[in-house]
Amino acid sequence: MPAIGPGKAWLRLTLIPGIGGETQRKLLAAFGLPEQIFAANRSALRRIISDKAIDLLLETDNSSAVEAASLWAQQPGQHILTLADDDYPKALLDIPDPPTVLYARGRCELLAQPGLAIVGSRNATPQGESNARAFAAALAEEGLSIISGLALGIDAAAHRGALSAGGTTVAVIGTGADRLYPARNQALATEIAEKGVILSEFPLGTPAAAANFPRRNRLISGLARGVLVIEAAVESGSLITARMAGEQGREVFAIPGSIHAPQSRGCHRLIRQGAKLVETASDVMEELGSTIQPARHSPSETLENDSLSSRILTCAGFDAVTIDELVGRSGLTAEALSVILLQLELDGRVSSLPGGRYQRLAAERL
Repeated sequence: MPAIGPGKAWLRLTLIPGIGGETQRKLLAAFGLPEQIFAANRSALRRIISDKAIDLLLETDNSSAVEAASLWAQQPGQHILTLADDDYPKALLDIPDPPTVLYARGRCELLAQPGLAIVGSRNATPQGESNARAFAAALAEEGLSIISGLALGIDAAAHRGALSAGGTTVAVIGTGADRLYPARNQALATEIAEKGVILSEFPLGTPAAAANFPRRNRLISGLARGVLVIEAAVESGSLITARMAGEQGREVFAIPGSIHAPQSRGCHRLIRQGAKLVETASDVMEELGSTIQPARHSPSETLENDSLSSRILTCAGFDAVTIDELVGRSGLTAEALSVILLQLELDGRVSSLPGGRYQRLAAERL
């Protein structure tokens, strides 16, 4: 292949089928930048990789894929980050196998923010999704970027909770950045690309494949300071993420649930293995909050939140009520109510009850 510029040399290296991340890192450690790898002679390369890998490295013509990726990155809001770039997430440099190249859509500067991963079942219960939205919103307001995988169920609810609170969110996907899966989350993905970041290590055009999702899980945990698991079966990708978090030195949190619910058994296993049991957002902040700056709100936003809280307390009365009942009485969405109810619970003004119900506490305790 003819010589190409420094930026495209990274793409040429990473778009060679058969030259995986481990081989790429060995070559970079030995020679430095990709253009120096391609300038090396066979004798020097043979000290690092096999003859078969050398043939792939020097003889593969992937110029059309390199050009397509380069053109993609020239579009507004689309970026290719290499290990040598300042915008490459520093948190990923701490894991054993950081991707050589990342494809990003959105605001790359947000990758420098402290983050919490929230993951869980695709087949989540309504209460599980409500918990994910509420915890994501409360923790986003505390200054954490919410990281998840854009899957149905808990992942999507966590992303929506962060966005509803005006916070930031990162979606790490298991397809190419130009392909989104599942299709039902298309509108959510568009909003994340506008207000947060969509991130992938896979080349453009990579379709959804089962093997890619466990692989991307190490990036979800690697980007975060901790992982919160909300509903997970015993055999689930969420437990893979939690295991990787532990191996990477990240905190692991889990929300307990009913002993009769299969979606709770994975969380219960994590707790038995040493994960921190979480009942409120403050349980997470106790572990992570010492260096995190809470999101700042204007006086008008504070007054609006206080007004909404008072409105919900009035609508609730002192009987146990469900989210659906409060939706009918207040005119607010279930998502907005979940966020405010969690804050009221943290403030000791309401209590959550079995069956997804809430009860206002006695007036003297307000």
